[in-house]
Amino acid sequence: MTHSEQTNLPPKTCSIERLITMESDIEKVLNGQKTATRRNGRYADIGEIMELKGQSFIINNVYIQTLGELTDEHARHEGFQTVEEYKQSILSYHPRMPWLPTMTVWVHEFSPVNA
Repeated sequence: MTHSEQTNLPPKTCSIERLITMESDIEKVLNGQKTATRRNGRYADIGEIMELKGQSFIINNVYIQTLGELTDEHARHEGFQTVEEYKQSILSYHPRMPWLPTMTVWVHEFSPVNA
């Protein structure tokens, strides 16, 4: 995605406070195991700051990806070893959700803000 595409993102569909809410995911972020999260909408702008338990994380990149494009490397950024492990976790939270290779999600990549 080019810089102009990044600055011309559609409006957010939710607030950054809702980006990561599950306790297990929060712990993975705080432990450095999770550096990205995928949502069905756009929850943050590039450069926006996310606060989790008193720690700050900056959104480095936001882009669209299909589920079929996911690799094990992407899964590791989500805090899982494989795409299959990530998929089973997501489907356990959303049992009626179809896992379709063509389904698009918004990827939000972030890193800690160094004080």
